[in-house]
Amino acid sequence: MEINQETNNKRAIPVMAFAAGVLIANLYYNQPILKDIALSAHVSDAKIGKISMLAQLGYGLGMFFIIPLGDKLRRKNLILTISSILCVALVGISFTNSYPILCILSFLIGVLTAPVQIILPMTAAISKGNRGKTVGKVFGGILVGMLAARVISGLVADAFGWRYVFLLSAALVFLSIILLKMFLPDIPSNFKGNYLSLLKSTITIIPKYSLLRQAALLGGLTFGIFCSFWTTLTFYLSGAPFQYGSGTIGLLGLVAIGGALVAPYFGKIADNGGAFKSLLLSAGVIMTSIILLKIFPYSPIVMIVSIFFLDIGVQTTQITNFARIYSLPDEVHNRVNTVFMTVYFIGGAIGTFFGLLCWRLGGWQLSTSQMLLWSAGAMSVILISERLNKKRVKSKE
Repeated sequence: MEINQETNNKRAIPVMAFAAGVLIANLYYNQPILKDIALSAHVSDAKIGKISMLAQLGYGLGMFFIIPLGDKLRRKNLILTISSILCVALVGISFTNSYPILCILSFLIGVLTAPVQIILPMTAAISKGNRGKTVGKVFGGILVGMLAARVISGLVADAFGWRYVFLLSAALVFLSIILLKMFLPDIPSNFKGNYLSLLKSTITIIPKYSLLRQAALLGGLTFGIFCSFWTTLTFYLSGAPFQYGSGTIGLLGLVAIGGALVAPYFGKIADNGGAFKSLLLSAGVIMTSIILLKIFPYSPIVMIVSIFFLDIGVQTTQITNFARIYSLPDEVHNRVNTVFMTVYFIGGAIGTFFGLLCWRLGGWQLSTSQMLLWSAGAMSVILISERLNKKRVKSKE
């Protein structure tokens, strides 16, 4: 019986990785096509950029209010129900030209993408032995979804128009629902209190686990850089001297996908106890990539190399953080994930906001300067956290 269950769990992992990638992509389809959407809605670049921010903000809030339910309700039914509503929202956004409705539906799509972060801790729950490696596989699917979204979005928009991007996404989400229905394990809940006590318990675990606080802050900073970069990059490359279309901008996502393919490797490093080394390396790679972008702003080769290593740096940080927080007790995984990912995507929304603000005030140079400031903050969190952890270990001895 245990052998059959283990086999079923192994079969579920690629399905979970695919579904998580399909769902998370909905937060990023809009980035290469912001110019196209702006023309349809008759609004400015700065104004249309807010739909990316609203999607990230909606995702962060959706995680706080929805993900804890994964500890209370049957996770499979919760994922299937929310994903079905997401399909409807995606079809809806493909039929509107109204800027207010675009904002509302973008926020709603962000909220309804939350099941990604129910799937991820389920991966940890069904894979005890190689947790970091298995989580890395599913997170690799998430990262590929995030990056491939830009490629797909740009190409589809160039060929058929931006509306078909969201119609295609609705079809992919529907396919994911069918696959999840067939293969996703039905894991029972273990929280017996009511919804309010569930939310309260989510907040109370923040002061309980210092590791969670450190990982959440670091995740928010690095993802803020990630979102700030990809949002402002669209406007930078669509103007002089590049004058790239949405399809070309989207194709740059292919460069970043290379980094996603090494996700299981970094999960393995964290499993072997090299978390600090992994995090320090990732922060250094991120900082170096941004410095290169500042020094050589007009070099396509430097742009490609920087994109590749920037995404590897961000990926390394998040894979390592996931492996760390899932070492906490199983019964709080969904709530731990809620705290971590809420801060993570609020950091993304703030990064998008400041990226757009700096782009408006000082263009590419000011945008990359604030990214560099965020990367310095991330490096500081890693170094300070390691020092505090060593002091804590010594005091226990």
